[in-house]
Amino acid sequence: MAGPYLSLSQQQRQVMTLAPQLRQSLEMLQMPVMELRAALLKEMSVNPTIDDLTDPAEVPSSTIEPEVPQQHVTDKGLDFNPDVDAILQQDDEWRDYFMQGMENAPSNDDAEEKRQYMFDSIRQQVSLQDHLLEQLTLTDLSPADHELAVLMIGNINDDGYFTGSLPDIIMISGRTESEVLGILKVIQSFDPPGVGARTLRECLLHQLGLIEDSPWEDEARLVIDKYLEKLGAHDEKYLCKALSLTRDELAHVTTLIRSLNPRPGRIFEHERTEYVEPEVFVTWEKGRYVAKVDNALLPHIRISKHYRALLEDKATPAETKSYIRERIRAGAFLIRSLYQRQETIRKIAQEIVDAQTEFLTKGIESLRPMTMADVAKKVGVHETTVSRTVANKYMRTPRGLFELKYFFTPGLKSKDGVSVSNKSVQDQIKRLVEEEDPAEPLSDLAIGERLAAQGVTVARRTIAKYRGILRIPPSHERRRI
Repeated sequence: MAGPYLSLSQQQRQVMTLAPQLRQSLEMLQMPVMELRAALLKEMSVNPTIDDLTDPAEVPSSTIEPEVPQQHVTDKGLDFNPDVDAILQQDDEWRDYFMQGMENAPSNDDAEEKRQYMFDSIRQQVSLQDHLLEQLTLTDLSPADHELAVLMIGNINDDGYFTGSLPDIIMISGRTESEVLGILKVIQSFDPPGVGARTLRECLLHQLGLIEDSPWEDEARLVIDKYLEKLGAHDEKYLCKALSLTRDELAHVTTLIRSLNPRPGRIFEHERTEYVEPEVFVTWEKGRYVAKVDNALLPHIRISKHYRALLEDKATPAETKSYIRERIRAGAFLIRSLYQRQETIRKIAQEIVDAQTEFLTKGIESLRPMTMADVAKKVGVHETTVSRTVANKYMRTPRGLFELKYFFTPGLKSKDGVSVSNKSVQDQIKRLVEEEDPAEPLSDLAIGERLAAQGVTVARRTIAKYRGILRIPPSHERRRI
Protein backbone atom coordinates (compact mmCIF):
# COMPACT_ATOMS: atom_id res chain seq x y z
CA MET A 1 0.00 0.00 0.00
CA ALA A 2 1.32 3.41 -0.87
CA GLY A 3 2.04 5.94 1.85
CA PRO A 4 -0.68 8.50 2.56
CA TYR A 5 1.37 11.54 1.50
CA LEU A 6 1.22 11.37 -2.28
CA SER A 7 1.82 13.69 -5.18
CA LEU A 8 -1.27 15.50 -6.45
CA SER A 9 -1.72 13.19 -9.44
CA GLN A 10 -1.41 10.10 -7.23
CA GLN A 11 -3.92 11.54 -4.80
CA GLN A 12 -6.36 12.15 -7.64
CA ARG A 13 -6.03 8.54 -8.90
CA GLN A 14 -6.56 6.99 -5.47
CA VAL A 15 -9.06 9.41 -3.94
CA MET A 16 -12.01 7.05 -4.58
CA THR A 17 -10.45 4.18 -2.59
CA LEU A 18 -8.46 6.02 0.03
CA ALA A 19 -10.54 9.13 0.77
CA PRO A 20 -11.45 8.33 4.43
CA GLN A 21 -8.00 6.96 5.28
CA LEU A 22 -6.18 9.73 3.43
CA ARG A 23 -8.27 12.28 5.26
CA GLN A 24 -7.37 10.78 8.62
CA SER A 25 -3.67 10.66 7.73
CA LEU A 26 -3.69 14.30 6.69
CA GLU A 27 -5.50 15.28 9.88
CA MET A 28 -2.87 13.47 11.94
CA LEU A 29 -0.13 15.20 9.97
CA GLN A 30 -1.57 18.62 10.75
CA MET A 31 -2.11 18.02 14.49
CA PRO A 32 0.45 19.44 16.93
CA VAL A 33 2.02 16.73 19.07
CA MET A 34 0.02 17.35 22.26
CA GLU A 35 -3.27 17.24 20.35
CA LEU A 36 -2.17 14.09 18.53
CA ARG A 37 -1.15 12.42 21.79
CA ALA A 38 -4.63 13.08 23.22
CA ALA A 39 -6.27 11.72 20.05
CA LEU A 40 -4.15 8.56 20.18
CA LEU A 41 -4.99 7.92 23.83
CA LYS A 42 -8.68 8.40 23.07
CA GLU A 43 -8.49 6.00 20.14
CA MET A 44 -6.68 3.42 22.28
CA SER A 45 -9.53 3.63 24.81
CA VAL A 46 -12.08 2.44 22.20
CA ASN A 47 -9.89 -0.03 20.28
CA PRO A 48 -8.79 -2.96 22.48
CA THR A 49 -6.50 -4.37 19.78
CA ILE A 50 -3.99 -1.50 20.22
CA ASP A 51 -1.35 -2.05 22.91
CA ASP A 52 0.67 0.68 24.58
CA LEU A 53 4.21 -0.58 25.16
CA THR A 54 4.66 0.87 28.63
CA ASP A 55 6.90 -1.96 29.77
CA PRO A 56 10.42 -1.66 28.26
CA ALA A 57 10.66 -5.46 28.28
CA GLU A 58 7.73 -5.54 25.86
CA VAL A 59 9.31 -3.13 23.37
CA PRO A 60 10.71 -4.99 20.34
CA SER A 61 14.49 -4.75 20.13
CA SER A 62 14.23 -2.99 16.77
CA THR A 63 12.49 -0.06 18.46
CA ILE A 64 15.02 0.50 21.26
CA GLU A 65 17.58 3.21 20.72
CA PRO A 66 20.56 4.24 22.87
CA GLU A 67 19.56 6.92 25.33
CA VAL A 68 20.29 10.47 24.18
CA PRO A 69 20.93 12.76 27.16
CA GLN A 70 18.20 15.33 27.96
CA GLN A 71 16.46 15.26 24.60
CA HIS A 72 15.61 11.53 24.31
CA VAL A 73 15.57 11.89 20.55
CA THR A 74 15.06 8.82 18.36
CA ASP A 75 14.29 8.22 14.73
CA LYS A 76 12.52 4.94 15.43
CA GLY A 77 10.43 3.66 18.29
CA LEU A 78 7.16 3.13 16.42
CA ASP A 79 6.31 -0.53 16.04
CA PHE A 80 4.85 -1.39 12.66
CA ASN A 81 4.86 -5.15 12.31
CA PRO A 82 4.98 -6.45 8.72
CA ASP A 83 2.54 -9.20 9.80
CA VAL A 84 -0.15 -6.55 9.84
CA ASP A 85 -0.11 -6.50 6.02
CA ALA A 86 -1.23 -10.12 5.99
CA ILE A 87 -4.04 -9.31 8.41
CA LEU A 88 -5.20 -6.44 6.23
CA GLN A 89 -5.32 -8.71 3.17
CA GLN A 90 -7.70 -11.16 4.85
CA ASP A 91 -10.64 -8.97 4.03
CA ASP A 92 -11.03 -6.90 0.83
CA GLU A 93 -13.57 -4.58 2.41
CA TRP A 94 -12.26 -1.49 4.17
CA ARG A 95 -14.88 -0.24 6.58
CA ASP A 96 -15.03 3.44 7.26
CA TYR A 97 -14.05 2.94 10.87
CA PHE A 98 -12.64 6.37 11.49
CA MET A 99 -15.76 8.14 10.25
CA GLN A 100 -17.79 6.68 13.12
CA GLY A 101 -14.70 6.98 15.17
CA MET A 102 -14.04 8.47 18.41
CA GLU A 103 -17.66 9.14 19.28
CA ASN A 104 -18.08 5.53 20.49
CA ALA A 105 -16.07 5.99 23.66
CA PRO A 106 -17.81 4.42 26.66
CA SER A 107 -19.63 6.82 28.97
CA ASN A 108 -21.64 6.53 32.16
CA ASP A 109 -23.36 8.85 34.62
CA ASP A 110 -20.64 8.46 37.24
CA ALA A 111 -17.84 9.41 34.82
CA GLU A 112 -19.88 12.35 33.53
CA GLU A 113 -20.48 13.58 37.08
CA LYS A 114 -16.76 13.41 37.87
CA ARG A 115 -15.89 15.33 34.72
CA GLN A 116 -18.46 18.04 35.47
CA TYR A 117 -17.09 18.33 39.01
CA MET A 118 -13.62 18.87 37.54
CA PHE A 119 -14.90 21.62 35.23
CA ASP A 120 -16.82 23.27 38.07
CA SER A 121 -13.67 23.22 40.20
CA ILE A 122 -11.64 25.16 37.65
CA ARG A 123 -11.13 28.68 38.89
CA GLN A 124 -12.55 31.17 36.42
CA GLN A 125 -10.71 34.40 35.68
CA VAL A 126 -12.53 37.58 36.72
CA SER A 127 -13.49 39.92 33.88
CA LEU A 128 -13.67 43.71 34.09
CA GLN A 129 -17.47 43.60 34.05
CA ASP A 130 -17.53 41.01 36.87
CA HIS A 131 -15.19 43.22 38.89
CA LEU A 132 -17.44 46.25 38.40
CA LEU A 133 -20.62 44.33 39.24
CA GLU A 134 -19.03 43.11 42.48
CA GLN A 135 -18.35 46.73 43.48
CA LEU A 136 -21.87 47.70 42.49
CA THR A 137 -23.27 45.42 45.20
CA LEU A 138 -21.44 47.52 47.82
CA THR A 139 -23.18 50.77 46.84
CA ASP A 140 -26.40 52.10 48.38
CA LEU A 141 -28.14 52.65 45.05
CA SER A 142 -31.87 52.05 44.88
CA PRO A 143 -33.07 48.91 43.05
CA ALA A 144 -34.02 51.02 40.02
CA ASP A 145 -30.65 52.77 39.95
CA HIS A 146 -28.89 49.45 40.47
CA GLU A 147 -30.68 47.98 37.44
CA LEU A 148 -29.69 50.98 35.32
CA ALA A 149 -26.07 50.74 36.53
CA VAL A 150 -25.96 47.09 35.42
CA LEU A 151 -27.13 48.18 31.96
CA MET A 152 -24.46 50.88 31.81
CA ILE A 153 -21.68 48.52 32.97
CA GLY A 154 -22.66 46.31 30.04
CA ASN A 155 -21.70 49.23 27.78
CA ILE A 156 -18.13 49.44 29.11
CA ASN A 157 -15.62 47.93 26.68
CA ASP A 158 -12.50 45.89 27.43
CA ASP A 159 -10.37 49.06 27.54
CA GLY A 160 -12.56 50.36 30.37
CA TYR A 161 -14.38 53.07 28.38
CA PHE A 162 -18.11 53.70 28.46
CA THR A 163 -19.24 53.37 24.84
CA GLY A 164 -23.00 53.47 25.29
CA SER A 165 -25.27 56.14 23.84
CA LEU A 166 -26.57 58.42 26.60
CA PRO A 167 -29.63 59.55 24.54
CA ASP A 168 -30.57 55.90 23.93
CA ILE A 169 -30.16 54.99 27.60
CA ILE A 170 -32.22 58.02 28.63
CA MET A 171 -34.96 57.00 26.18
CA ILE A 172 -34.96 53.33 27.21
CA SER A 173 -34.84 53.95 30.95
CA GLY A 174 -37.13 56.98 31.08
CA ARG A 175 -34.65 58.70 33.38
CA THR A 176 -33.34 62.26 33.12
CA GLU A 177 -29.90 63.08 31.76
CA SER A 178 -28.67 64.22 35.18
CA GLU A 179 -29.80 60.94 36.76
CA VAL A 180 -28.01 58.86 34.13
CA LEU A 181 -24.84 60.94 34.44
CA GLY A 182 -25.05 60.61 38.22
CA ILE A 183 -25.04 56.80 37.97
CA LEU A 184 -22.18 56.96 35.48
CA LYS A 185 -20.24 59.07 38.01
CA VAL A 186 -20.77 56.34 40.60
CA ILE A 187 -19.35 53.75 38.19
CA GLN A 188 -16.41 56.05 37.46
CA SER A 189 -15.56 55.96 41.17
CA PHE A 190 -14.97 52.21 40.94
CA ASP A 191 -11.66 50.43 40.60
CA PRO A 192 -9.65 50.52 38.35
CA PRO A 193 -9.13 54.31 38.30
CA GLY A 194 -10.34 55.87 35.06
CA VAL A 195 -12.93 53.17 34.33
CA GLY A 196 -16.21 54.39 32.80
CA ALA A 197 -14.63 57.41 31.11
CA ARG A 198 -16.01 58.40 27.73
CA THR A 199 -12.80 59.89 26.32
CA LEU A 200 -9.06 59.54 26.83
CA ARG A 201 -8.97 63.04 28.26
CA GLU A 202 -11.65 62.21 30.83
CA CYS A 203 -9.90 58.95 31.73
CA LEU A 204 -6.50 60.55 32.33
CA LEU A 205 -7.88 63.57 34.20
CA HIS A 206 -9.79 61.30 36.57
CA GLN A 207 -6.64 59.33 37.36
CA LEU A 208 -4.62 62.51 37.74
CA GLY A 209 -7.12 63.76 40.32
CA LEU A 210 -6.34 60.76 42.51
CA ILE A 211 -2.62 61.57 42.66
CA GLU A 212 -1.62 63.52 45.75
CA ASP A 213 1.16 66.07 46.25
CA SER A 214 2.59 66.16 42.74
CA PRO A 215 4.38 69.46 41.98
CA TRP A 216 3.61 69.00 38.27
CA GLU A 217 -0.12 68.27 38.56
CA ASP A 218 -1.30 71.63 37.16
CA GLU A 219 1.00 71.40 34.12
CA ALA A 220 0.01 67.79 33.51
CA ARG A 221 -3.67 68.71 33.72
CA LEU A 222 -3.15 71.49 31.16
CA VAL A 223 -1.34 69.14 28.76
CA ILE A 224 -4.10 66.51 29.05
CA ASP A 225 -6.81 69.13 28.67
CA LYS A 226 -5.39 71.01 25.67
CA TYR A 227 -2.25 69.45 24.20
CA LEU A 228 -2.70 65.67 24.08
CA GLU A 229 -2.13 65.61 20.31
CA LYS A 230 1.14 67.52 20.66
CA LEU A 231 2.23 65.13 23.40
CA GLY A 232 1.41 62.14 21.21
CA ALA A 233 3.46 63.67 18.37
CA HIS A 234 6.42 64.26 20.77
CA ASP A 235 6.42 67.93 19.82
CA GLU A 236 8.50 68.93 22.83
CA LYS A 237 9.55 72.26 21.38
CA TYR A 238 5.92 73.39 21.05
CA LEU A 239 5.01 72.14 24.53
CA CYS A 240 7.96 73.87 26.18
CA LYS A 241 6.91 77.16 24.60
CA ALA A 242 3.18 76.74 25.36
CA LEU A 243 3.78 75.80 29.00
CA SER A 244 6.81 78.05 29.57
CA LEU A 245 8.87 75.10 30.74
CA THR A 246 12.41 73.96 30.19
CA ARG A 247 13.02 70.55 28.61
CA ASP A 248 13.94 69.08 32.00
CA GLU A 249 10.74 70.43 33.54
CA LEU A 250 8.67 69.12 30.64
CA ALA A 251 10.29 65.71 31.16
CA HIS A 252 8.85 65.64 34.71
CA VAL A 253 5.40 66.50 33.38
CA THR A 254 5.46 63.84 30.67
CA THR A 255 6.74 61.25 33.17
CA LEU A 256 3.74 61.99 35.39
CA ILE A 257 1.32 61.67 32.48
CA ARG A 258 2.90 58.44 31.27
CA SER A 259 2.40 56.94 34.74
CA LEU A 260 -1.35 57.06 34.04
CA ASN A 261 -3.12 54.16 32.32
CA PRO A 262 -4.88 55.09 29.05
CA ARG A 263 -6.61 51.67 29.00
CA PRO A 264 -7.52 50.89 32.61
CA GLY A 265 -9.68 47.89 31.70
CA ARG A 266 -6.76 46.03 30.16
CA ILE A 267 -5.47 44.92 33.55
CA PHE A 268 -8.31 42.38 33.43
CA GLU A 269 -7.32 41.11 30.00
CA HIS A 270 -6.06 37.56 30.34
CA GLU A 271 -3.92 36.34 27.50
CA ARG A 272 -4.41 32.71 26.65
CA THR A 273 -1.23 30.84 27.35
CA GLU A 274 -0.21 28.63 24.47
CA TYR A 275 1.94 25.68 25.43
CA VAL A 276 4.19 24.32 22.74
CA GLU A 277 6.30 21.21 22.72
CA PRO A 278 9.03 20.94 20.09
CA GLU A 279 8.72 17.80 17.99
CA VAL A 280 12.00 18.28 16.15
CA PHE A 281 15.49 18.75 17.59
CA VAL A 282 18.51 19.86 15.63
CA THR A 283 21.84 18.32 16.56
CA TRP A 284 25.35 18.58 15.13
CA GLU A 285 26.60 15.21 13.90
CA LYS A 286 29.57 14.36 11.71
CA GLY A 287 30.04 17.87 10.38
CA ARG A 288 26.39 18.71 9.61
CA TYR A 289 23.15 19.66 11.29
CA VAL A 290 20.68 16.78 11.60
CA ALA A 291 16.93 17.05 12.29
CA LYS A 292 15.49 14.36 14.55
CA VAL A 293 11.87 13.75 15.49
CA ASP A 294 11.20 13.07 19.15
CA ASN A 295 9.01 9.96 19.06
CA ALA A 296 9.15 9.71 22.85
CA LEU A 297 6.42 12.37 22.97
CA LEU A 298 3.87 9.86 21.60
CA PRO A 299 2.64 6.49 22.92
CA HIS A 300 4.53 3.44 21.60
CA ILE A 301 1.74 1.38 20.11
CA ARG A 302 1.40 -1.95 18.34
CA ILE A 303 -1.26 -4.49 17.44
CA SER A 304 -2.05 -6.72 20.42
CA LYS A 305 -0.55 -10.21 20.26
CA HIS A 306 -3.55 -11.49 22.22
CA TYR A 307 -6.09 -10.35 19.62
CA ARG A 308 -3.92 -11.57 16.74
CA ALA A 309 -3.89 -14.99 18.40
CA LEU A 310 -7.68 -14.90 18.78
CA LEU A 311 -8.00 -14.08 15.08
CA GLU A 312 -5.92 -17.14 14.18
CA ASP A 313 -7.67 -19.44 16.68
CA LYS A 314 -10.16 -21.72 14.94
CA ALA A 315 -12.28 -21.83 18.11
CA THR A 316 -12.98 -18.10 17.96
CA PRO A 317 -16.57 -17.47 16.74
CA ALA A 318 -16.90 -15.92 13.27
CA GLU A 319 -18.72 -12.86 14.63
CA THR A 320 -15.89 -12.21 17.11
CA LYS A 321 -13.30 -12.64 14.36
CA SER A 322 -15.12 -10.11 12.21
CA TYR A 323 -15.06 -7.57 15.05
CA ILE A 324 -11.38 -8.25 15.81
CA ARG A 325 -10.45 -8.02 12.13
CA GLU A 326 -12.14 -4.63 11.85
CA ARG A 327 -10.41 -3.27 14.93
CA ILE A 328 -7.01 -4.64 13.94
CA ARG A 329 -7.39 -3.12 10.49
CA ALA A 330 -8.20 0.25 12.06
CA GLY A 331 -5.30 -0.03 14.49
CA ALA A 332 -2.89 -1.06 11.75
CA PHE A 333 -3.80 1.92 9.64
CA LEU A 334 -3.42 4.18 12.67
CA ILE A 335 0.12 2.87 13.24
CA ARG A 336 0.97 3.20 9.56
CA SER A 337 -0.35 6.79 9.46
CA LEU A 338 1.58 7.64 12.61
CA TYR A 339 4.81 6.31 11.15
CA GLN A 340 4.22 8.20 7.90
CA ARG A 341 3.53 11.41 9.86
CA GLN A 342 6.76 11.18 11.83
CA GLU A 343 8.83 10.34 8.76
CA THR A 344 7.29 13.18 6.73
CA ILE A 345 8.01 15.68 9.51
CA ARG A 346 11.61 14.44 9.72
CA LYS A 347 12.21 14.70 5.97
CA ILE A 348 10.75 18.19 5.69
CA ALA A 349 12.59 19.37 8.82
CA GLN A 350 15.85 18.03 7.41
CA GLU A 351 15.33 19.95 4.16
CA ILE A 352 14.75 23.10 6.22
CA VAL A 353 17.91 22.47 8.23
CA ASP A 354 19.97 21.79 5.09
CA ALA A 355 18.74 25.03 3.51
CA GLN A 356 19.26 27.13 6.65
CA THR A 357 22.67 25.91 7.80
CA GLU A 358 24.09 29.44 7.76
CA PHE A 359 21.18 30.69 9.88
CA LEU A 360 21.84 27.95 12.45
CA THR A 361 25.52 28.93 12.49
CA LYS A 362 25.43 32.73 12.24
CA GLY A 363 21.93 33.92 13.11
CA ILE A 364 18.96 35.71 11.52
CA GLU A 365 21.07 37.86 9.19
CA SER A 366 21.87 34.64 7.31
CA LEU A 367 18.28 33.39 7.01
CA ARG A 368 17.72 32.32 3.40
CA PRO A 369 14.49 32.84 1.42
CA MET A 370 12.64 29.55 1.03
CA THR A 371 9.23 28.49 -0.27
CA MET A 372 7.08 25.48 0.49
CA ALA A 373 7.09 24.59 -3.19
CA ASP A 374 10.91 24.28 -3.11
CA VAL A 375 10.80 21.91 -0.13
CA ALA A 376 7.87 19.92 -1.55
CA LYS A 377 9.82 19.30 -4.76
CA LYS A 378 12.89 18.05 -2.89
CA VAL A 379 10.94 15.79 -0.51
CA GLY A 380 8.66 14.48 -3.26
CA VAL A 381 5.30 15.51 -1.81
CA HIS A 382 2.67 18.07 -2.71
CA GLU A 383 3.01 21.65 -1.48
CA THR A 384 -0.16 21.26 0.61
CA THR A 385 1.50 18.38 2.48
CA VAL A 386 4.36 20.70 3.44
CA SER A 387 1.85 23.32 4.56
CA ARG A 388 0.09 20.79 6.80
CA THR A 389 3.36 19.48 8.16
CA VAL A 390 4.78 22.82 9.29
CA ALA A 391 1.52 24.02 10.84
CA ASN A 392 1.82 24.27 14.64
CA LYS A 393 5.07 22.26 14.73
CA TYR A 394 8.13 23.56 16.54
CA MET A 395 11.83 22.85 16.21
CA ARG A 396 14.52 23.28 18.85
CA THR A 397 17.66 24.68 17.23
CA PRO A 398 21.00 26.07 18.42
CA ARG A 399 19.41 29.50 17.76
CA GLY A 400 16.33 28.85 19.90
CA LEU A 401 12.82 27.49 19.47
CA PHE A 402 11.12 28.22 16.12
CA GLU A 403 7.89 27.23 14.44
CA LEU A 404 8.68 25.30 11.28
CA LYS A 405 6.78 27.76 9.11
CA TYR A 406 9.04 30.57 10.40
CA PHE A 407 11.70 29.48 7.90
CA PHE A 408 9.47 29.99 4.85
CA THR A 409 9.94 33.58 3.72
CA PRO A 410 10.03 35.42 0.39
CA GLY A 411 13.25 37.15 -0.52
CA LEU A 412 14.77 40.32 -1.90
CA LYS A 413 17.70 40.53 -4.28
CA SER A 414 20.94 42.09 -3.14
CA LYS A 415 23.31 43.92 -5.52
CA ASP A 416 25.37 40.81 -6.09
CA GLY A 417 22.26 38.83 -7.03
CA VAL A 418 22.06 36.83 -3.78
CA SER A 419 18.56 36.44 -2.32
CA VAL A 420 18.02 37.88 1.15
CA SER A 421 15.13 36.85 3.41
CA ASN A 422 12.60 39.55 4.23
CA LYS A 423 12.93 38.59 7.92
CA SER A 424 16.64 39.34 7.64
CA VAL A 425 15.83 42.76 6.13
CA GLN A 426 13.31 43.45 8.90
CA ASP A 427 15.97 42.59 11.48
CA GLN A 428 18.37 45.05 9.81
CA ILE A 429 15.71 47.79 9.89
CA LYS A 430 15.06 47.11 13.57
CA ARG A 431 18.76 47.39 14.41
CA LEU A 432 19.16 50.60 12.43
CA VAL A 433 16.29 52.19 14.37
CA GLU A 434 17.67 50.96 17.69
CA GLU A 435 21.06 52.54 16.92
CA GLU A 436 19.75 55.85 15.51
CA ASP A 437 20.18 59.25 17.16
CA PRO A 438 16.86 59.98 19.01
CA ALA A 439 17.21 63.66 18.14
CA GLU A 440 17.60 62.85 14.42
CA PRO A 441 15.70 59.60 13.75
CA LEU A 442 16.12 57.93 10.38
CA SER A 443 13.48 58.52 7.75
CA ASP A 444 12.37 55.65 5.50
CA LEU A 445 14.53 57.17 2.74
CA ALA A 446 17.56 57.23 5.06
CA ILE A 447 16.92 53.61 6.13
CA GLY A 448 16.76 52.65 2.45
CA GLU A 449 20.09 54.36 1.83
CA ARG A 450 21.71 52.53 4.76
CA LEU A 451 20.40 49.19 3.48
CA ALA A 452 21.60 49.99 -0.04
CA ALA A 453 25.07 50.65 1.39
CA GLN A 454 24.92 47.12 2.81
CA GLY A 455 24.04 45.75 -0.62
CA VAL A 456 20.26 45.38 -0.21
CA THR A 457 17.92 47.54 -2.30
CA VAL A 458 14.49 48.04 -0.70
CA ALA A 459 11.74 50.41 -1.89
CA ARG A 460 10.51 53.08 0.54
CA ARG A 461 6.98 51.65 0.57
CA THR A 462 8.44 48.25 1.47
CA ILE A 463 10.39 49.81 4.35
CA ALA A 464 7.19 51.47 5.55
CA LYS A 465 5.41 48.12 5.34
CA TYR A 466 8.14 46.38 7.35
CA ARG A 467 8.06 49.19 9.93
CA GLY A 468 4.35 48.49 10.35
CA ILE A 469 5.01 44.80 10.85
CA LEU A 470 7.69 45.63 13.44
CA ARG A 471 5.43 48.26 15.05
CA ILE A 472 8.02 50.99 14.58
CA PRO A 473 6.43 54.45 14.34
CA PRO A 474 7.49 56.91 11.61
CA SER A 475 10.54 59.13 12.20
CA HIS A 476 8.63 62.24 13.37
CA GLU A 477 7.01 60.19 16.17
CA ARG A 478 10.38 58.72 17.22
CA ARG A 479 12.06 62.14 17.58
CA ARG A 480 13.26 62.94 21.10
CA ILE A 481 14.68 66.45 21.52
